[in-house]
Amino acid sequence: MEPQRPGTPPTPCDPRELLDLYDRQLRRDARPDGPGSRVERVGPVVRRTGPAHAWNGVLWSGLDADDTARADAAVAAQIAHYRTAGLPFEWKLYGHDAPADLGDRLRAAGLTAGEPETLMAAEAAALPRDVPLPEGVELRAVTDGAGVRQVVEVHARAFGTDSDHLGRLLLDHLATGPGTVAAVVALADGEPVGAARLELHPSTDFAGLWGGGTVEGWRGRGLYRALVSHRARIAADRGHRYVQVDAAPTSRPILRRLGFLELTTTTPYTYGV
Repeated sequence: MEPQRPGTPPTPCDPRELLDLYDRQLRRDARPDGPGSRVERVGPVVRRTGPAHAWNGVLWSGLDADDTARADAAVAAQIAHYRTAGLPFEWKLYGHDAPADLGDRLRAAGLTAGEPETLMAAEAAALPRDVPLPEGVELRAVTDGAGVRQVVEVHARAFGTDSDHLGRLLLDHLATGPGTVAAVVALADGEPVGAARLELHPSTDFAGLWGGGTVEGWRGRGLYRALVSHRARIAADRGHRYVQVDAAPTSRPILRRLGFLELTTTTPYTYGV
C-alpha cells in the first residue's frame, strides 16, 4: 500500500525552513523504519532500536546549548541503553545541534567520529525526469531475493564494504510490503553495475536517497544522475514532496547541479559493544 499523501505546507523559501521541516518530520517525530524497530523518546533524545542488522541510534537530541551536564548525562544514558541491548549504535550529529561541543563530548565518551557529509534536499517533482542511462544499461526494480543479492554485490564492489546487513534489511522490507523502500539495480548485459534505494517515510513530505553506488569502470557516465532522477520520480509519484540525501564530497557537486540545496552537515558517531 502506498504511503498516505502528506500535507502540503507552503514550499520553504530558504534552506533554513526546509531544514526545520526535516528536523520535525524525520527526527523529532521519527517513526519505526522496519520490522522489529521502535522509536523511543527519552527526555531530550529520540532514538531508534531494532534488530542487530538494522540502523540503531540517536536521531534527535534537543539539548540546551548551555546545559553541558545534561548533555553528558544524555550521552551516558544512550551508551547504557544500547550496551544493555547488546547493540552497537550511531549518534547522528547534525551541524546545528546543541551544545556546540557535543561532538567533543561524544568522543570523550568513547564514540568514534566518521566522515562528515552534507544533508541536501530538493523538490522531487522539480528534478530532471529524463536523465538518459548509459548505452546498454537498464534499470530493474528489486522485488525478490535475486535482486537483493545483486544490490549487495554492487555495494561490495562499489564501496569495498560488507553489505550483508543491507541485504537483510531489504529482505525485511520486501516481506512486509513495498510501502517503505524502493530499490533498483542497473544492469549492463545482465551484469549489475549500479544500485540504489529510496526510503519512503509514510505521512511525511520526505523520501531519502541512499546507497547510490556504481562499480568502477562505469563511473563518470551519468549513471549516478540517472539513479537520482529515477528515485525522485518514484518519490513524487508516491506523494513525497522532497528527496533528501547525506551527500559525500564526490556527490555534492552533481547534486547541486541537479538542483539540491545544502541544509547542514551530518556526522556519524559510532559506538561498538
